[in-house]
Amino acid sequence: MQTPEEATVEALRRDVALQVARFAARLGGTQMAVAKRLGIPQPTLSKIINGHVADLSLELLIRVAVRGGVPLALQTGHGPEEAGAFFAPEPGADGRGLPSKLADQARESLLQSERRLTPSQRLEAFLEHNQLLAALRQAGRAAKAERARTVRRDA
Repeated sequence: MQTPEEATVEALRRDVALQVARFAARLGGTQMAVAKRLGIPQPTLSKIINGHVADLSLELLIRVAVRGGVPLALQTGHGPEEAGAFFAPEPGADGRGLPSKLADQARESLLQSERRLTPSQRLEAFLEHNQLLAALRQAGRAAKAERARTVRRDA
């Protein structure tokens, strides 16, 4: 039986693989060409695309996403059912938002800390950072919804 921690990592592994598979599909072309672009063997890409990722590490999948330039936000939550990897376009890329000073400070802090961490500590910091970003985005959505309700009430 899996511990909640193991189940959370498994959920993240599946979701990161799903996002990488979607990215690979958007690239088009042969699996060999896409695998070469991502710097992985074609059989590994085939496993990712077909969801057979139990024997692949979460770190490998994150590295593949980074190589492909796939912007992801990872979320762990209070239990495995809340864990996931979500496509996270750069702020302003779709016209929905602008970079914030808080996000820039968080990103800079993460980069400074990353230089002093071991790979496992770096992964933990990355996961925590993404949880904070998810909370920040949720707070922004809640504030936007409240402003919309206020405008409707006042109209």
